[in-house]
Amino acid sequence: MLPLEGVTVVSLEQAVAAPFATRQLADLGARVIKVERPGGDFARGYDTTVNGMSSHFVWINRSKESIVLDLKEPDDRRAMDKLLAKADVFVQNLAPGAAARLGLSAEELRARDPRLIVCDLSGYGSTGPYRDKRAYDLLVQCETGLVSITGSPGEPAKTGVSTADIAGGMYAFSGVLTALYERERTGAGTAFEVSLFEALGEWMGFPHYFTAYGGTPPKRSGARHAAIAPYGPFEAGDGQQVFLGVQNEREWVKFCAQVLRRAELAEDPRFAGNPERVANLAELEAAIGEVFAGLTGAEVERRLEGAGIANARMRTVGEFAEHPQLAARDRWREVDTPVGGVDALLPPVTVPGREPRMDPVPEIGQHTAKILDELGEEPRG
Repeated sequence: MLPLEGVTVVSLEQAVAAPFATRQLADLGARVIKVERPGGDFARGYDTTVNGMSSHFVWINRSKESIVLDLKEPDDRRAMDKLLAKADVFVQNLAPGAAARLGLSAEELRARDPRLIVCDLSGYGSTGPYRDKRAYDLLVQCETGLVSITGSPGEPAKTGVSTADIAGGMYAFSGVLTALYERERTGAGTAFEVSLFEALGEWMGFPHYFTAYGGTPPKRSGARHAAIAPYGPFEAGDGQQVFLGVQNEREWVKFCAQVLRRAELAEDPRFAGNPERVANLAELEAAIGEVFAGLTGAEVERRLEGAGIANARMRTVGEFAEHPQLAARDRWREVDTPVGGVDALLPPVTVPGREPRMDPVPEIGQHTAKILDELGEEPRG
């Protein structure tokens, strides 16, 4: 038995953040009923790379049931009310104010059913001057300052994944779990909101404190670290890049003695502590580069491993899919979709003896007739 079996989630969702949150709930056994507008969740059309389906959609919509409802039509609005009467959780990430205009505000819903848990997910929150501002992932990354500290010294960059959406989705997920736990203790549901802006803002804690109390923001440093050195990519003599990170003085001494085989560098006043190494980064990297130039990438990796210094290869996304660690831990499963089976990673929380739920990705409206029948509603069309 999965921990959320018996919990019904109705989600009026679109794009990435809310679907990502509810897929985590489905992974844990909840019945997630995805309410789509006529035409469907627009994330279905982001691309056609997965045998004709959207890569985003396949990723975050497995194990759900899809029902198409036009909530401006009285019959479909009635069906929605019946759905919510059977629900434990309602999640929505419509444009600000849209749910309230449909009579689906947290206040109205919880007045009808005090045990209902309502999660409103938005870009900037339900109040404030940015309440109605469009909040695509890139734009939230910009507003939180993430783009200003990401990229190379000459050019800012957004992250390569939807960081704001993922942050918001994960806080919505944890918020629902917290509310379910609270309801078990008190018998009452609750309403809460999560904004992408505030979720990603939480993840900006380090650069905020670094800037507020240090006087300057972290420098854009590519794959390097703005406040730790040595950290990041270094080129070996055969052109291979090796990524490494030294986190403390004990590791720095071992790195100098066992990897560089220049123990005296650990006592060099320019490199005596992490702040000094960051301040003298060019000289530090020149000293490391001088040693690495006489070694192959494989030799550097062997020395790093022997010294217990953290290191990694820069793999492509394709190489990640073939990663030996994933194969050794049997992390891949096949998930069915309307266009055939696709490989999917197991959820990252591993519970011994429990196989996570990995049910199909639904076609648009695939479960409309079935769910309407459950509700005692006549078929549409």
